[in-house]
Amino acid sequence: MRVQELSINRFALKEKYTIGRLSVDGLYLCDTLEDRVRELPYDEAGSFHKIPGETAIPRGHYQVIVTFSHKFQRRLPLLLNVPFYSGIRIHRGNHENHTDGCILVGENKAEGKVLNSIFWEEYLTKLIDEYEGETWITIE
Repeated sequence: MRVQELSINRFALKEKYTIGRLSVDGLYLCDTLEDRVRELPYDEAGSFHKIPGETAIPRGHYQVIVTFSHKFQRRLPLLLNVPFYSGIRIHRGNHENHTDGCILVGENKAEGKVLNSIFWEEYLTKLIDEYEGETWITIE
């Protein structure tokens, strides 16, 4: 089976947001904006303490599929089996208030923002949706 590999290299870990670079099969595609990366401890019961809507998903390797989002009323990439999270999508948006734990795509041409996100959401969704094989993403 053919596998398409996406990767996000988080390089600007700020107090309220995180900027990264999204690559497809090793080639830079666009920038990303996520909530703040928090290296939070697990409690005695093994639960991860996150601040809902303000904590980026954990580093890892996740399968990505395109499904219909009832919240956004369109087809969007969905990350599967993200520990302690559900409904993590890759979608449009411009600043950290639009993330809610998800990954925004665009061009980081303004501090703390991504621009042209509609174009990049549509482009990436089509790229994943039309790929004849599995798509996975590694977040570093």
